[in-house]
Amino acid sequence: MSTESTTDTGARGNAPTGERLADWADGRLGLYTLAKANMRKIFPDHWSFMLGEICLYSFLILILTGVYLTLFFHPSMAEVEYHGSYVPLNGQLMSEAYKSTLDISFDIRGGLLIRQLHHWSALVFIAAMFVHMMRVFFTGAFRKPREVNWVFGVLLLFLGMFTGFTGYSLPDDLLSGTGLHFMEGAILSVPIVGTYLSFFLFGGEFPGHDIIPRLYSLHVLLLPGIMLGLVVAHLILVFYHKHTQFAGPGRSDRNVVGMPLMPVYMAKAGGFFFLVFGVLAVVAGLTQINPIWAFGPYRADQVAAGSQPDWYMGFAEGLLRIMPGWEINAWGHTLALGVFLPLTGFAVVLAMIGVYPFVEAWITGDKREHHILDRPRNVPTRTALGVAWLTAYCVAMVAGGNDILATHFHLSLNVITWMSRIFFFAGPFIAFLITKRICLGLQRRDREKVLHGRETGIVKRLPHGEFTEVHSPLDRGQLHTLTAHEQYRPAEIDPGVDDNGVERKVKSGAKLRARLSASYFGKSGQIPKPTAEEYKEVTSGHEHH
Repeated sequence: MSTESTTDTGARGNAPTGERLADWADGRLGLYTLAKANMRKIFPDHWSFMLGEICLYSFLILILTGVYLTLFFHPSMAEVEYHGSYVPLNGQLMSEAYKSTLDISFDIRGGLLIRQLHHWSALVFIAAMFVHMMRVFFTGAFRKPREVNWVFGVLLLFLGMFTGFTGYSLPDDLLSGTGLHFMEGAILSVPIVGTYLSFFLFGGEFPGHDIIPRLYSLHVLLLPGIMLGLVVAHLILVFYHKHTQFAGPGRSDRNVVGMPLMPVYMAKAGGFFFLVFGVLAVVAGLTQINPIWAFGPYRADQVAAGSQPDWYMGFAEGLLRIMPGWEINAWGHTLALGVFLPLTGFAVVLAMIGVYPFVEAWITGDKREHHILDRPRNVPTRTALGVAWLTAYCVAMVAGGNDILATHFHLSLNVITWMSRIFFFAGPFIAFLITKRICLGLQRRDREKVLHGRETGIVKRLPHGEFTEVHSPLDRGQLHTLTAHEQYRPAEIDPGVDDNGVERKVKSGAKLRARLSASYFGKSGQIPKPTAEEYKEVTSGHEHH
């Protein structure tokens, strides 16, 4: 035994340094075993899956550029006199936060590029997350066992928006100060405790002296830490649950068809990271964003004309602009419904998006795991709901810029506001109906394609004089893709009386579930896909060409 141990030790001692280091790490951390179990994990290949990668890579760029900016930014509202490279502002009083941002932009080597790269990465991060979640929603990737991951995604979207707002407010320029004034009004609209919350946050009367340091702590420590934890948890669950995939030959809920993580997927992911980084760097270098020197330092008695928030906050801005200025005065308190209701509605909508997977699971009664994605056309009601929500979002975005539209297109501000109010309610309803009809039409086309094949454009004359178009039959892979989706049966309410003739009490929840299930999976919610018997009957007939 001692001889073998000595020989083995000597052999390891003659091994290359890298191999000995890897052996040392594996003996203490189990890295080899962990890598062996996960590095060959299979990932499917589809362009839409890159949306999540864009989210991840832009988040990494945000962290890297944010660390650089923290080295030079001073989160203080102490007033100083500016003497720097930007001559038009020389001699003006401003906060240290604003001055340090000017210094980063004009005096720190590469500072303006990093500032703009940080800002553009934030916009791309939230935009990519938004589109990624829409892909997950429309394809049903949130179903069991991924409901928790969907909730993580919603939380990441909300935290990303809030983190973006805190970072947007840090320079303490006139535009960001206007946004903070907007936030103060929203806080003051909270019944009873609004004033106390505002004084606590701002450290006294607006703007106070504490808001920038507090936002800085939130922006660089608390919120990024929570988001990083959610991102890690999100990726762990993606590994644990295995990746979803679209329907196709050889694909099922029990396998994944694609490429291994190492070396193929990692090579592609690495290249894609540098592609995203390069595109963002080019945009940051060529496209100016947030020129704080053009706005000047914040003054409580001034407002930036035509001020607009970053696009992801345009929804909340629009809700406030289309809401009438209703107020309720009672018992010495004023309830500003014109501010409180839109912001409450915004929070309610986010909560509804977060719980949607559980609601759909309750409607379908389906407790199985799903790893095959839906085609949006095969779930018309869900797709129509998503488009209706997007329509409401876009209408609110338009309303958030009603003053810009009015001045640039010479339109009436009141007309734009009233049209936004009307279409905020009518638009989603119209979009829901149109989208559902389009999905049902596409289902009918798929059904015809399965039964009769693909149109070739070739017209043939039959012996008895009839003209008909020749159809090319689909291959088995196409047939599988068009017929792989499941079709649920609508939930039914139990009979009003039992077998003994005793009246049975039907719960209101069961009635609601039956109605919702009928709207999802009834005759108006899906087109029956062709059966094998129908396919054989049509393809074996003389009328099939």
